Amino acid sequence: MASLITCPHCGVRPKEEFTVRGDALPQRPASHAPDEAWHAYVYLRDNVKGVIFEHWHHVGGCRRFLVVERDNVSHAVLSVTDAALFRRPDVPGEDAQASAGKGLA
Repeated sequence: MASLITCPHCGVRPKEEFTVRGDALPQRPASHAPDEAWHAYVYLRDNVKGVIFEHWHHVGGCRRFLVVERDNVSHAVLSVTDAALFRRPDVPGEDAQASAGKGLA
């Protein structure tokens, strides 16, 4: 059985229409940031087990970028949000921001 993803623009679609673009949580440093900040942004990532946020691109549909909240153990999709509306969840050590409305998968 094919896995299905609920695109907030196109509705329920097969996962094969999407490409995964990577972790959605790292914040890009300012252009004048020190080299250490850029090194950390590009190369240093946590490899967490459990719920993660990823950028996905709906290449076979609306071509929008989405943020998919997914459990990387069970591969269950918990929510899908248009990337333009995504607000970072509470991350330790960073300012808290409220989550945007989510299209559940």
